[in-house]
Amino acid sequence: MNEKFVIIFVITNVFLVMSINKINFLKFFLLLLSSVLFALKTSAQDSTKIDSIPEKNLIKHSDKGFEFKTADNRFLLQLGARLQFRFATPYDEDPVTYDDFSAANKNSLEINRARLKLGGYVYKPWLKYFMEYELGQSNLLDFRVTIEKYKWLSFKIGQWKTDYNRERIISSGAQQMMDRSILNRPFTLDRQQGVSVYGHLAGKGAANFNYWISVLDGNGRGSRSGDDTHLMYAGRLQWNPLGRVVTMTGSDIERTLKPALLIAVAGATNRSPYTRFSQAGGGELEGFPAGVAGQYSVRQGVLETAFKYKGFSWQQESHVKYVLNNLSDSATNLSGSYFQAGYFPNGLLDFVPKDLEVACRYAVYKPDESKTENLKKEFSVAANYFFSDHQNKLTMEYGKISLQEPNLPTLSRGRFRVQWDISF
Repeated sequence: MNEKFVIIFVITNVFLVMSINKINFLKFFLLLLSSVLFALKTSAQDSTKIDSIPEKNLIKHSDKGFEFKTADNRFLLQLGARLQFRFATPYDEDPVTYDDFSAANKNSLEINRARLKLGGYVYKPWLKYFMEYELGQSNLLDFRVTIEKYKWLSFKIGQWKTDYNRERIISSGAQQMMDRSILNRPFTLDRQQGVSVYGHLAGKGAANFNYWISVLDGNGRGSRSGDDTHLMYAGRLQWNPLGRVVTMTGSDIERTLKPALLIAVAGATNRSPYTRFSQAGGGELEGFPAGVAGQYSVRQGVLETAFKYKGFSWQQESHVKYVLNNLSDSATNLSGSYFQAGYFPNGLLDFVPKDLEVACRYAVYKPDESKTENLKKEFSVAANYFFSDHQNKLTMEYGKISLQEPNLPTLSRGRFRVQWDISF
């Protein structure tokens, strides 16, 4: 009886929480936690009497947070949180427009992210659920249910970060650099609502592939309804030529003993009022007016590589994007690439702490291919110290961003940032 109560309470509120505000969410979270603890404790006591299973085995902590499991292993609840503290000078957010480079210098010390996470499985370990909430901005980021009984054929429904490009898929808590590159703003599909089919075709050697096919609402995070009859379609094909999958993290903390390489291509098509997406939902790139239903037709693609071996990591993406304004019949082509690498120097120099990593990134973005003097660049270097892998790490970064626009002098601006990211 208690197990049924737990699962009904959790799953029902995963969907009800979509419509409540920040204060109510906190009340919901505290109520959920107290109810689950009470129900699981009672269930564990009953199971101990019947099956002689120690209660202490039902509650533990992992990299997913605190885990509460019923004695029959039919239900699992994981409760986790993540905090990200950041200092930045003389600015934090990437400058986007020409005027941004002339903005006044400011020091900032802030809680950059504050997340609550809830996940687990119900009835069977392959029937999973997950929800993530951003407290600072009162945003429900993820809510999804997945069916992963077979590795080669799985299903997902809900809202999540679209399986498109590696840089965006990697959690902000598992990144190598402090933030994603300047390409993230113009090319990410970000979070969308929809359904997806995906799997891992784990053949031997070079016959090793991952695939994702998604049909999505195409209006961004928090969308309540579509703007017209058009949907977003996205697909990703990943080849693992060495027969091993590269983990979805930005650093080779594991010191991968056998080299792992991926080569991936992805594409997407969408028609909506938007030319870009972010955590806030749908929006517009610079130079595009606010859209109406079905105003912009967008087609985009990416070629991607990643590699890990003995503390060295590499990742790269090259993007293209075509935007058609259906009202004015005008088209714009965008492109960009970034290259990123990191290494734990202890692999060569014994006196360097084994938990210290250095990394660098170079990115270039062209907002309009038809203009010759239209270029944005980024160069950043960073050092990470891992107290407990990505669960507890300190990052220091220096970067410089430059912008060149037609008939204007090239401007550049540097910044220094320090960040502590901790999950529990």
